[in-house]
Amino acid sequence: MATRKSSASDYSESSIRVLKGLEPVKQRPGMYTRTENPLHIIQEVIDNASDEALGGFAKHIQVTLNTDGSVSVEDDGRGIPVGLHPEEKVPTVEIVFTRLHAGGKFDKGSGGAYSFSGGLHGVGVSVTNALSSRLEITVWREAGMHKLAFADGDVVEKLKSRPLAKDEKKSGTKVTVWPNAKYFDSSVIPQGELQRLLRSKAVLLPGVKVTLANAKSGDNQSWQYDQGLRGYLIESLSQASNADPVIPLFEGEQYASADAEGFAEGEGAAWVVAWTDEGNVVRESYVNLIPTSAGGTHESGLREGLFAAVKSFVEMHSLLPKGVKLLPEDVFARTSFVLSAKVLDPQFQGQIKERLNSRDAVRLVSTFVKPPLELWLNQHVDFGKKLAELVIKQAQSRLRSAQKVEKKKSSGVAVLPGKLTDCESEDITRNELFLVEGDSAGGSAKMGRDKEFQAILPLRGKVLNSWETERDRLFANNEIHDIAVAIGVDPHGPNDTPDLSGLRYGRICILADADVDGSHIQVLLLTLFFKHFPQLIARGHICIARPPLFRIDAPARGKKPAQKLYALDDGELEAIEDKLRKDGVKEGGWTIARFKGLGEMNAEQLWETTMNPDTRRLLPVSLGDLDLITSQARFNMLMGKGEAAARRAWLEEHGNEAEADI
Repeated sequence: MATRKSSASDYSESSIRVLKGLEPVKQRPGMYTRTENPLHIIQEVIDNASDEALGGFAKHIQVTLNTDGSVSVEDDGRGIPVGLHPEEKVPTVEIVFTRLHAGGKFDKGSGGAYSFSGGLHGVGVSVTNALSSRLEITVWREAGMHKLAFADGDVVEKLKSRPLAKDEKKSGTKVTVWPNAKYFDSSVIPQGELQRLLRSKAVLLPGVKVTLANAKSGDNQSWQYDQGLRGYLIESLSQASNADPVIPLFEGEQYASADAEGFAEGEGAAWVVAWTDEGNVVRESYVNLIPTSAGGTHESGLREGLFAAVKSFVEMHSLLPKGVKLLPEDVFARTSFVLSAKVLDPQFQGQIKERLNSRDAVRLVSTFVKPPLELWLNQHVDFGKKLAELVIKQAQSRLRSAQKVEKKKSSGVAVLPGKLTDCESEDITRNELFLVEGDSAGGSAKMGRDKEFQAILPLRGKVLNSWETERDRLFANNEIHDIAVAIGVDPHGPNDTPDLSGLRYGRICILADADVDGSHIQVLLLTLFFKHFPQLIARGHICIARPPLFRIDAPARGKKPAQKLYALDDGELEAIEDKLRKDGVKEGGWTIARFKGLGEMNAEQLWETTMNPDTRRLLPVSLGDLDLITSQARFNMLMGKGEAAARRAWLEEHGNEAEADI
């Protein structure tokens, strides 16, 4: 019998490769860290030292740039445990640096080693180890000094211990890292970014000294802030602007007590806020000492709390001129702040932790910020009126800009579709239109939306496949007619220059069920926009809303109260279940509900998960890497009525690839 030779296109059992240990990091380092330079893998080590200081166990963190290109991070904390792990029977310090999902940060129960920390993904210093040609660890702990070394993520010098001498330090950890240049675009660590990172640690850890030593130049820098956030913001404002705050700085901190409803004990925030009428604004935020340069839900909570307090003061004292309505951006436009949040179990966007995604953080921060600001403004009415004057000036400026746009619009008035529930605002840059599958879901969306800037247009059934529909026949379909009239833009071709002055919404969001039928409706609407409204895609006006498929009711565990968690798909559901198991919840201790459609979600759930700009996940639609001609050919194959044979052949050839990506 002849045997068939294996070809490169074979897809068989042997094609499936299981990546073990630190291999996933080495294969795709960009999934776990920034690859522009090694700063972030050094930051993971600095974060661990900072977590020791946050817990009150370390008073000094020193970072040294060595002459051989390596970087050392040393603290005087407790020292990483070096004894054998009770389950793995391997030195615990070795597990921390070689296992992707291991660390003290997962122990969230009462009395856990780290109640609040930044390294919550369990892939922190193990990623540092994987992407380093060499990594050495020295631990001072339990009357001994312990050393261990790795090369390319593997142990090359096993743990060795000796008793401490009389004059040696008693406890702490020192990690020296030689980043592997092949994983990074540049091997040079940007000095300015490193200095800002270390200075921010000193700001957020009052009383802790942070030192940067350069062995090559002999330069040393130290930071230690007695005034904490306040001193840091004042210094930053003086560097960024010559404008003085219009009112005294608003500062405070508050953390949940053991009996706080909905929050874990110790969760909360510290903040300092300044309003200036000119110059640059300064905005920095942190979660458990981790800098969140892209902001996130804790910043949204600060904005919500500030807006609610200022709006309440303005209304109480009848300061708002006729025809002016305050919006959150009016209060936030001239706001500078430093915000440091403490969240028991933060969820970040990606492994580089640049943005906080935890939904609870919006309510957490806004709940603690609003009452003290509202009280202070009413106790200091003169300052309150000065702030109100600044905020009203911003609102009037915004309205003038919107009126300029309004004048450019066509004078012709179209009769809007009767089933459109429109928004109140005329600010195109802010307005959103949700194209919602089904009347029942449309009802929930109408009740859950923010009527100020969100409009709802419910669609009945499947939209027409308009790929081969002539432009002058489009409006024979009621759904497409209503969409075009609601948007305010006429159908056009890819090479046309349509009049977009009538555009009524800056963002058009497709909101369909998280199932196969919902995906089909998404494709039909995307086909409509790509074929007949291509400029809306080209200018970034089209988005896809991502409703969850599952709701998980998680019980209280450790300090964490009971929660309602949401998962977009099976993968996220599995990840949440794994996290609950790690938190000590027994199998079956949580319940899972699957949403059959948007109509099953009540207004509050739909708002929180899918429509609230602070907590939703919205995908912008763009052409990506494909050019227009290639995209049109692909759409023709996928949507053309006479292309069934080509579609079948394409699916047979590429179906396995799609399955592998899932």
